[in-house]
Amino acid sequence: MKQLLKLNYLAIALSSLLIVMAGSPASSQTAPTKASRPASLLEKVEWTWADRAETIDPALPNVLLVGDSITRAYFPDVTRLLAGKANVYLFATSCAAGDPRLPGQLHDYFSMQPLSFSVIHFNNGMHGWAYADSAYKAALPDMVGILRKDQPSSHLIWSSTTPVRADKPGGATNPRIDERNAGAAAFMKRTGIPIDDQHLLMSAHNDLHADDVHYNPAGSKLQAQQVVDSISNQLPANNGLVKLP
Repeated sequence: MKQLLKLNYLAIALSSLLIVMAGSPASSQTAPTKASRPASLLEKVEWTWADRAETIDPALPNVLLVGDSITRAYFPDVTRLLAGKANVYLFATSCAAGDPRLPGQLHDYFSMQPLSFSVIHFNNGMHGWAYADSAYKAALPDMVGILRKDQPSSHLIWSSTTPVRADKPGGATNPRIDERNAGAAAFMKRTGIPIDDQHLLMSAHNDLHADDVHYNPAGSKLQAQQVVDSISNQLPANNGLVKLP
């Protein structure tokens, strides 16, 4: 009799476990799984980089620059120009739009830095050359979607990708940059996101390249001024634009 009771209890426990598993998100047909996500096409060196202004004033609005190593280069001048007007933060990564890791990286950054950003100035177009340009274009709604979901009160500004001094076969080339910029600009216009045309700005300053992709300090300073001009127009209290000496 006792053995029969034990068997009945075991049957009930197993039935309950199966019911819980059937109703859990892990068993849902719509739940994403690691196996269902597209694989990332990794570069030789992968990296992420976060920074912020040395001094944070809680009374000032927060601004976030999202980008890559070019953004990292003009971040210090943007921070200096906006001193007393905004707290400037940076999230830079080697993931470009098209890489399935990028939305997750952005979400993790916002979880790590639980702030409300008044303005987010973003571009991630100089990496991910292993992805087709159509994949870059198709992924832009996901990138913008995570920015809007995690920072619903932010004013977004998209920055076009700058030209390269010399094309690199299999990597960054000016025709591919033009293709990415055209598709992205059309999407930003459809969704009402202002555009900071850094490509147009730097197309006239090929002499300011430090290498085939990046700019020297004078080039980064020039970029920073236009970034600040575009951001200043979106700040809650626009006290006028500031100029580098």
